[in-house]
Amino acid sequence: MERSISLRVALATVLVALLSATPALSQTQGMGRRQDRRGDRHDARGTRQDGRQEGRAAKWECKAGDESRAECRQEKRGIKQGARQDARDIKTHD
Repeated sequence: MERSISLRVALATVLVALLSATPALSQTQGMGRRQDRRGDRHDARGTRQDGRQEGRAAKWECKAGDESRAECRQEKRGIKQGARQDARDIKTHD
């Protein structure tokens, strides 16, 4: 009898402990900064990809016109370099 009472008390204690436990996130400052950097990299990557696409489109339009290939390459290069610089600015928060 005494054994069954102590077993019930033990089970009740474990049940209360499990039900009262809430999942906790151990969010540290480092984890938050890491998440910020991850978001910045994602945004910078999108900026570079957009720059590549804009550069391709500009080169195609340029080729369709009567400009030389060298001028088309320079125009594309300028667009891509601008996108790269914008991506760097995003990553460094400037």
